Amino acid sequence: MAKDSTKTTIEADGLRYRSKAPGSPFAATSSFGAATMSCFLCGKHRPRAMLKSKKLLGKSQPVCAPSCKELEEQLSKKP
Repeated sequence: MAKDSTKTTIEADGLRYRSKAPGSPFAATSSFGAATMSCFLCGKHRPRAMLKSKKLLGKSQPVCAPSCKELEEQLSKKP
């Protein structure tokens, strides 16, 4: 199964090319509490307020609170 080819353009200076908009999808925040982290179980990035710590594999890991499935249902119901 081959990947879809992406269209890239060479810039006028010839040194860089772009195939997507520059920048990060995770906006820089000024406070640590507003930053996002990924859930250890589902891998989705959530604000730290939506995560809880759970001991997994002998180490505390951030996971969705109350659970990944319940949180996804709550977020999908919001308009």
